[in-house]
Amino acid sequence: MKSLTLILAFVAITVADKIPDFIVPGQCPQVDTEGLWRQQQPNHSKVDGHGFTAKTNGITAEGNLLRHNGKIYPNPLGVPVLSIDYEGMFASPYTVLDTDYENYSCIYSCIDYNHNYYSDFAFIFTRSPSPSDEHLRKCQKAFSDINLELSRFSRTEQGSSCPYDALKDL
Repeated sequence: MKSLTLILAFVAITVADKIPDFIVPGQCPQVDTEGLWRQQQPNHSKVDGHGFTAKTNGITAEGNLLRHNGKIYPNPLGVPVLSIDYEGMFASPYTVLDTDYENYSCIYSCIDYNHNYYSDFAFIFTRSPSPSDEHLRKCQKAFSDINLELSRFSRTEQGSSCPYDALKDL
């Protein structure tokens, strides 16, 4: 049902000739993967046999608590890319382009709309508010390798204005 709603919304927007900025002409790039991962022994989340529950917590700019519940599961098409499905959204691919599992992770998601348009989203996650240039360069290279324009990224300001301690307790 969510997919049908998305397709109908996309068609309506296209017909109205007012395509949102995040939908661009073309196709998603081919992304190389390192192979298949298998879950062996989970201990951190509910697993129902088809994925696990994911919870995202944060604080809005106004200081209010923000929570989203979702589910992460294997891609039904068998490719080694996860699918992530948060409430109120449609399922999206979740590809880890590069990570060292300790300091950084380069995440990419791309959705094709009938092979004529696509939307993509990319994130650099780090464990430190001040990551090393080496780690950032690794993600920049991973994104450059799939022809993602690096000028699209904007830096997230970290520091004393971010309530890290409050977020840790959520």
